[in-house]
Amino acid sequence: MSINQPKKLLIVDDSAFMRKMISDFFADHPIIQVVGTARNGKDAIKKIHMLKPDVVTMDVEMPEMNGLEALKVIMRECPVPVVMLSSTTKIGAKITLEAMASGAVDFIAKPSGSISLDLDKIQNDVIRIVENAATVHVSKLRYAEHVVKKKTTTPKNPIEKVSTLSKDSVHDKDHPLKEDHENPKVNWNLHSKKMILIGTSTGGPRALQEVITRLPQNTPAPILIVQHMPAGFTKSLASRLDHLSKITVKEAEQGDLLQEGVAYIAPGDFHMRIRKVGMSYHIELDKTEPPRGGHRPSVDVMFEDNSQYNDFDKIAVIMTGMGSDGTKGLQALKKKGNVIAIAESANTSVVYGMPKSAYATGLVDEVADVDDISKIIMKYLP
Repeated sequence: MSINQPKKLLIVDDSAFMRKMISDFFADHPIIQVVGTARNGKDAIKKIHMLKPDVVTMDVEMPEMNGLEALKVIMRECPVPVVMLSSTTKIGAKITLEAMASGAVDFIAKPSGSISLDLDKIQNDVIRIVENAATVHVSKLRYAEHVVKKKTTTPKNPIEKVSTLSKDSVHDKDHPLKEDHENPKVNWNLHSKKMILIGTSTGGPRALQEVITRLPQNTPAPILIVQHMPAGFTKSLASRLDHLSKITVKEAEQGDLLQEGVAYIAPGDFHMRIRKVGMSYHIELDKTEPPRGGHRPSVDVMFEDNSQYNDFDKIAVIMTGMGSDGTKGLQALKKKGNVIAIAESANTSVVYGMPKSAYATGLVDEVADVDDISKIIMKYLP
């Protein structure tokens, strides 16, 4: 963030205590300047029109007009990066995920309820998330509006292939793969067993909605997902995606048997690994290894762990997010197995950090807007 570009912050919360505490966090900040506060959603909309802030923090639960209702008006009338503040209750998590799908950039989980007297425990997280949000261009604040048909109990239909690639035609001119010293030729066999690995962070819930809801019900591979998110929110994310998708989506549990057409989201505060039992693979959740690069779950941990197993080919997808999580893991995957790597483009990434870092390795085979990632995944499946 350039020191020559001060960013104006509007703080929205019905609690005077919370407004004061968040304001104090930025009292001596060299870049973020608090230009005002608002007590509810209606007040926030008026202040945004008047003060033209660069970033907004907004409580989810407020009287008169709550944060979700206000967010939808803001995204329609005066788009600006919004960071939601939410309690970790089931209803709070559910509303937060709706807010993310409606255009919020990120969220902050309050440590102890609606009025968190101990918010100072996460002061550094609050500052970091607001700083990151302030760098997001309003053009990235779109959200998923496509309608998908929920899975049914009727017999599965054959997969409608995106292309009619033969075993050898993946290397044709329309679907080139990099073939240099860093990224050797991928010997891709459309008929071998596959596994899909997805890693994402800031902007990820919306990106996942774009990708997962477009996969067909009979997707012939299990899908492992790491989304940087604290405990208490990943279950709501899985439930929301399951409701919207044709495939089954669940929060991963210890010992889950990996099945085709099922997506497993790593629970907050657990690394996600797999283990082989007989001829099957199961989920292994790990809370003993510390956070990697500040993240648990970590994309690097999931990728590196998966690189040990070569019973299946892998499609590794890295989408929007701050930082470089997934880059080291991708290098391990490519070194040890048969892997197609897909990175989300700068065009659609809310934060072009993780995909950019992965692309810089020279190991990425396909770069795509988020809307096209599901099609590219299906291109490499049987």
